Amino acid sequence: MRTDKIKDISKVCHYLAKDYAEDFLRILVNYTDISASEAASRLDMHIQTAQEFLEALTVMGYVEKTTVIDKKRPYFRYRLIRDKIVVEIDLLSLKEEKNSAEGSNYRIREKMYADVKFTTARYDDYIANVVIWTGMGRNKKERRISLTVPQGKFLYHLPFPTAKHETIASIMKKAALNNEHLPEIMDIVNLLIEYESIEKMEP
Repeated sequence: MRTDKIKDISKVCHYLAKDYAEDFLRILVNYTDISASEAASRLDMHIQTAQEFLEALTVMGYVEKTTVIDKKRPYFRYRLIRDKIVVEIDLLSLKEEKNSAEGSNYRIREKMYADVKFTTARYDDYIANVVIWTGMGRNKKERRISLTVPQGKFLYHLPFPTAKHETIASIMKKAALNNEHLPEIMDIVNLLIEYESIEKMEP
């Protein structure tokens, strides 16, 4: 099975990171088939651990299990059906170009009475960091977000709460930012919308 999905890769790596993984895989490669109890006995581990490992490899498509009937009761035998485990991550699949392009038409401004502080950089015209407070009273928490330079330039030109809403595209133009910066701009905008620090005008 070839996989490039982060969740699937996490499952594969979770089991491959086990201390006994190499020894277990060596058995699967060299044995025609094996039961969980036989593998547990051979590796000196709890049968439940062996069963879990074999079932995980079965679900992920590396191992095939068959039911065998003996005099006592049915049980499973496991056989390796793949000779390679290929883990490949397509990082470009994480790039949200479509959502970013649509988001550039958002009309936004700083939200009135938001519990947020924008700190301007000392020598340049951009915001260095954003501090957001959440919760109330003794449960109030502070979250400080360090910004990239493009994000800082964008937020420097963010309309004030009393100003008219502007599109993200027009704010980026004022900040002299290119479209290549749009994904990271959308990331910080969506985060600040989530924390109710930026107000988005509904269509």
